[in-house]
Formats: sequence, structure tokens, C-alpha cells
Amino acid sequence: MDTSLFKDLLVGHLMPEKCYNELFVQVRFHAPCLRFVLNKIVGFWIILDTFLALLPQLLKIAWSGSAEGLSLTSFLLQLYALSCPVIYATASNFPFFAWAERLFTLAQSATIIFLILHYRGQSLKGVLVLLGYGGVMLLLGLYAAAAVGKVIHTSTIPALILSKVVQTTANHHNGHTGQLSILSLLLSCLGSLGAVIVSVQESGGSFTTVSLGLSSCLSIVLMAQVLYGTRVAVSKKME
Repeated sequence: MDTSLFKDLLVGHLMPEKCYNELFVQVRFHAPCLRFVLNKIVGFWIILDTFLALLPQLLKIAWSGSAEGLSLTSFLLQLYALSCPVIYATASNFPFFAWAERLFTLAQSATIIFLILHYRGQSLKGVLVLLGYGGVMLLLGLYAAAAVGKVIHTSTIPALILSKVVQTTANHHNGHTGQLSILSLLLSCLGSLGAVIVSVQESGGSFTTVSLGLSSCLSIVLMAQVLYGTRVAVSKKME
């Protein structure tokens, strides 16, 4: 790659020119610059998790025409966990642009829940679930007090952890992982690890940090289940 192009790419998106000179011209260990670059990378991880983590799962279900192996309870808990920050933001009168991107993730999660029910032959139930969810979100967004929103917000990570525990248990019970997307799990894991790094820097370690770390570990367990299931399936085909 051309040196000037490489520099423009890094300086334009990842670091200031001073850090580029320290790290790539002088080739010196510079802790503040390394920390700055790390935080930038972490920010990208979290953005990927926010916007794209559920998209591979949604596409895999739609492409295969099946939601086999996916736990409805797990994805309902995940939908709740994703809704908590939105409820908190609206109850606290945060500006729309501060949380609008989360609506994209909520739409993906809600669509996955509908598809799970649809492929189980329960399309009407899926529509009713989404209408009920939308009504509850609207009521909470309009009328929930800030204190209520804060309490709900604190349950975000526990609900996310519980959703992964439920899916892990379902995989073990079913003996396979069905249509679970390893790419979605990888993006979720990276997002959780990024949030752990931010939490450590802000608080030096806390219950939230431990919870985020646990969430990442559960994503790794789920990925291991998918990989193991794929390996077993390939072995059976080769027999």
C-alpha cells in the first residue's frame, strides 16, 4: 500500500497526525496514543454491535426459511434488553438523535421474533406480539417517569445475559444450534468486549464490567456450540 494512502487512511479515521508520527515514523511506544487508538477501535466495535449484530441472524433465517433451534424466549428477552435504553432515553427526554440508531436494532430483533413465530405456523400470534410490544413501548415512551426508565435501564444487561443462558440451554436440550448465526454471536461478543474496555477505563472495574464480561463469555460458549454442531454435522455427512 502507498505510504501516503496508508497515512491518510489512519490519520483521517483512526488517529491524529501526532500519533501517526509517534507510532509509525518514530516507532515509539506512546501510551496516550495507543489508548486513543484503542478507544477508536472499541468505538467501531460497539457501532458494529449496535447496527449489525442481529442482521446476519435475520438474513440467515430469511434465507433458509427456517427458525429451527432458535429460542423464542431468548429473543424476547433480547428484545426487552434492547428496548430498555430506548425507554430510558425517552423517559429522560433525551434528544431523538441520541438514541435513534437503536430503533434499527429494535426493528431487526422484532422481525426475528415474528419470523420465529411465522415459521412455526403462528403468523397471527407474531403480528399480535409485535402490536402488543409496540403499544407497550409507546405507552412507556410517552408516560413513563424518569425514575421508572432508570430502573428499567438497569435490567438491560441481566436480561441480555439471561437471553444467552436460555439459548445455550436450548441448544444443549435440542442437541443442535439450528439456524443460530455465528457471525451475529461474534459481533455481539466484540461489542460486549468493547463495552468492557470502556467500563474499565471509566470505573476501573465494577459490577457492570463483570456483567459485560459474562455476556461476552456466554457469546463465546454459544459460538463454541455452533462450531461443534457444524463439525458433528460435517462428520456425519462424511460417514
